[in-house]
Amino acid sequence: MDSTQLLKGVLDLAVLAVLRDSDGYGYDIVRRLRAAGLDEVGDASVYGTLRRLFQAGSLTTYVVPSEEGPHRKYYALNKAGRSQLELSSKLWSEFAQSMDRLLNGKVAA
Repeated sequence: MDSTQLLKGVLDLAVLAVLRDSDGYGYDIVRRLRAAGLDEVGDASVYGTLRRLFQAGSLTTYVVPSEEGPHRKYYALNKAGRSQLELSSKLWSEFAQSMDRLLNGKVAA
């Protein structure tokens, strides 16, 4: 199974989860996703996801000056993003439980 296809389906949820406890800028979010075990996540995919979530109203942004280079755009969850994270987490949990039942042969006939 190609894990990149699975990742495409849950990248929004993964990004929201990474931002749950602390804001982050693009590459920081990529690093945090990879540190969580999503090694195959691509920079461009994450940046596209951040833009899409921002345009959908789930994230806010602010700019922080950097002494080491260009200013950094930070992303933060807002109320809509937290609601989306909560709903998506429940859906993911239900889906994962269903898949576990299927894979472990615990489906009633």
